[in-house]
Amino acid sequence: MAGKFEVHKDKSGGFRFRLKAANGEVIASSQSYKSKASAMGGVESVKKNAASDVVDLTEEPAGSVAGVTG
Repeated sequence: MAGKFEVHKDKSGGFRFRLKAANGEVIASSQSYKSKASAMGGVESVKKNAASDVVDLTEEPAGSVAGVTG
């Protein structure tokens, strides 16, 4: 079974989605949206953008000192 998105209501009455892996573990969760349609739009955005490149922000640029900014 592949992963799946679940849309649900939160405690404040808003709508959220979560992405669950095939083993049932939650691997991503959303902000609260005011409408179900907006939450569904968030799901579609994740689906569309999930194929984007990964940017590793843990790597320091050459010649920089960790924790020191410019």
